[in-house]
Amino acid sequence: MNPRQLIRETAALFRFAGIPDPDVDSAELLAHLTGRQALMLRLDTDTLLPDSVLEAYAALRDQRLQRIPLQYLTHEQSFLGRSFYVDERVLIPRPETELLAERAIEALRGKASPRALDLCCGSGCLAVSMALSCPHAQVHATDLSPDALDVTARNAKTLGAEVTLHQGDLLAPVDGLDFDLIVSNPPYIPAEECRQLQDEVLREPNMALDGGADGLDFYRRIAREAQTHLRPGGIVLMEVGWDQAEKVCELFRHSPFTMVTAHEDYQHILRMVQART
Repeated sequence: MNPRQLIRETAALFRFAGIPDPDVDSAELLAHLTGRQALMLRLDTDTLLPDSVLEAYAALRDQRLQRIPLQYLTHEQSFLGRSFYVDERVLIPRPETELLAERAIEALRGKASPRALDLCCGSGCLAVSMALSCPHAQVHATDLSPDALDVTARNAKTLGAEVTLHQGDLLAPVDGLDFDLIVSNPPYIPAEECRQLQDEVLREPNMALDGGADGLDFYRRIAREAQTHLRPGGIVLMEVGWDQAEKVCELFRHSPFTMVTAHEDYQHILRMVQART
């Protein structure tokens, strides 16, 4: 069987199963196995695929039909042009979070020798991106999950980033340290909604999604606790849910923070909140 035929047959199966982007996923799985570009594989009617590839592909195809996310099968997600390792222990980085990283990097570039913290680091995409883009910065990362920290450590090592890791609940493991910037993409989906998510999202770790009854539990804690970990003029920069920006802004306006602002994502939805001490 040639690549074009295999991809088309698999895409039809994915489409029938209701999998989003069936053509893309069927080609990306084969690209992962062969090391060839997905577009070239979709056009290739000449190559005869060996049985070993067909067997490995069938195993991945069957897992995708069970709605395991493509990124967990290929163990790869692009973020700011870099390839990050991901698996079922961490949330898959989203394009919107790249905007959060870009704002964090911009804030660090304006300081001489800043110290930054990635709170609830997950895959480490924010911490590693800050460390690589701002080598003059001292970057720390925290997560309650030791598994998530393992993934962050792997990405930092693979990509050559220097990041100091701390395991524990939110800001507790960095007690005694202060920062110029705290950036966070915390769990923010209301608990009840976590049960109604897309099948692929339900495969991601619940502790990285569940933000409590109204989705705001982590923002309340950050608003209460972050100031004692910020240097004068320090910034907190957070990703929020599509309808949460004003509520999160209010939480920070009723705390000692000043200059609380919200920023848009690619769809012009307010998806980031920034607060300054």
